[in-house]
Amino acid sequence: MTVSSPPTLDIRRPADGAVLRSVPIDDKHRVAALAEDLRSEQQAWQAIGPAARATWLRRWRTWILEHTDELTDLLISETGKVRPDALVETTASCEFISYYADHAKEFLAPERVASGGLLSLPKRLTRSYRPYPLVGLIIPWNFPITLFLMDAAPALAAGCAVLTKSSEMTPLTCARVIEGWHEIGAPPVLRHVVGAGDTGAAVVEAVDFVQFTGSTATGRRVAARCAELLKPVSLELGGKDAAIVLEDADLDRAAHGIVWGGIFNSGQVCISVERVYAVEAVYDELVRKVAAVLQSLKQGAGARDDVGAMVTLDQVDTVERHVRDAQKSGARVLVGGKRASRGNYYAPTLLVDVDHTMSCMTEETFGPTLPIMRVADEAEAIALANDSEYGLSASVWTRDVARGRRIADQLDVGAVNINDVFSNLFAVGLPHSGWKASGLGARLGGAQGLRKYCRVQAITEPRIPITTKELTWYPYSARRTAIAGRVLRLAAGRGLRQRLGL
Repeated sequence: MTVSSPPTLDIRRPADGAVLRSVPIDDKHRVAALAEDLRSEQQAWQAIGPAARATWLRRWRTWILEHTDELTDLLISETGKVRPDALVETTASCEFISYYADHAKEFLAPERVASGGLLSLPKRLTRSYRPYPLVGLIIPWNFPITLFLMDAAPALAAGCAVLTKSSEMTPLTCARVIEGWHEIGAPPVLRHVVGAGDTGAAVVEAVDFVQFTGSTATGRRVAARCAELLKPVSLELGGKDAAIVLEDADLDRAAHGIVWGGIFNSGQVCISVERVYAVEAVYDELVRKVAAVLQSLKQGAGARDDVGAMVTLDQVDTVERHVRDAQKSGARVLVGGKRASRGNYYAPTLLVDVDHTMSCMTEETFGPTLPIMRVADEAEAIALANDSEYGLSASVWTRDVARGRRIADQLDVGAVNINDVFSNLFAVGLPHSGWKASGLGARLGGAQGLRKYCRVQAITEPRIPITTKELTWYPYSARRTAIAGRVLRLAAGRGLRQRLGL
């Protein structure tokens, strides 16, 4: 009998479309088998405690740093990133490992809780954290290392086993990082699977907690299935981040920051600057400065290039559609506006004369475009920034930091950077959360970034030995009921308040 080979995926190089490698697809049976293996190993991993787990995490970090060149080259090949962009993943992402390795013991320590009233006063109250046995991570194609480590580090530190499915477009680098975990001899509580939607669906079915990062449309389906399974889920979804440039802004800084925030990784960042609102007083000058910066950028796969390829041809098609639709509606292209004849390249593009009737201002582009809209004042900028189904992050550019802080309080987004972009993402103590259609829950955020992968357990114990039965236990009697009623009223504060006329 002939045994058929499993189906495979061709992983292509975005720079020229050449096949890098063919990898076998993991079906639902393979996913289920790996999940069972991980569960069998997780209890021992939890039992060794946070200090021992931190030791393994630090060894893994060392392995990643020692393999930086290998990982960076692989990342460039499968994502089309230029080297400086790739290095952010292969080096700076280790910060997530360091942070949670250093703080896991502190964050997981049982917490004493103060009594909330007389009824709980006789008890000692404790809140403890127990890891979900198996966490599933579903990772997108734009940051195969960063978005993996951002979640794998705290989950492993918490004592969970982790099953990861990276994107079918870019599975190679994440798989190699996970190979590093096994090469250092770490306990086998981390595995990787390859595949598209069916494989991701199998992961959702197999695990106890799902962390999904990707499109809003797919995130809705993941959330719906998790609701049916009564399974906790955290979602980081799409964005349409706004930049507000006020009349007192440092325009040189704003122009350079907005260009980097919009074009980094060819615009394929969940928190990319995707729309800009500049007040009338500085609009023309900002446009000139942004155009000059964009025109200075070099695009390609060379060592000195600034902007690389996009991962998928479908995403190039989306960018092209948004630009063409904007032009048909009256927008002008001042820089770029063209796709390359070879490879997944679209030129960094500046659009002006834009408004909210255009898809480039309302739909997630996820590409190297910067539409800049003229607004009358701060109030209009805030209103337009909030006029979006998305709410991931935003930036405000002003020399008056207090003013920027006041505006931040009015923006319906999970994070606001004043005179900067992306800085919240590497502030590990702050939560990275999406509002509205940008997600559910949060990642990072100090202790919460680790505790999200734990079930919280409440424990009560007597402060002093009690040998008699409680006043409210059986058997009931008229006398005991009357006494209990007076005690309960007093405990609730009502009997005393009524007597005092409060």
